Amino acid sequence: MQSNLVSLLNTIAPSAAALPSSALPSAPAPAFAGLLKDAVSSEQALEDKASSTVEGLINGSGVDIHEAMIATQKANLAFEMALAVRNKAVSAYQQVMQMQF
Repeated sequence: MQSNLVSLLNTIAPSAAALPSSALPSAPAPAFAGLLKDAVSSEQALEDKASSTVEGLINGSGVDIHEAMIATQKANLAFEMALAVRNKAVSAYQQVMQMQF
């Protein structure tokens, strides 16, 4: 699912860069696609860290159980947040599609 999001963001970012300069805001603001891409990559980093700490705990390589549990909970919360954002985006899209012009 994450690779689908990243590939979608990669297709959106170039189309936003092709907009005329008059359509872009005058104040420098971070692009939404960039923010979303950063959020997905940070969630992936938390997931990787949780996986490596749990693996270290299982292998007995000096990882404390508290570290593993904290890393796992951080990854879980990040995933739940990403899921909530996705659900809100899908809901907003569905509401826009139901609008009658």
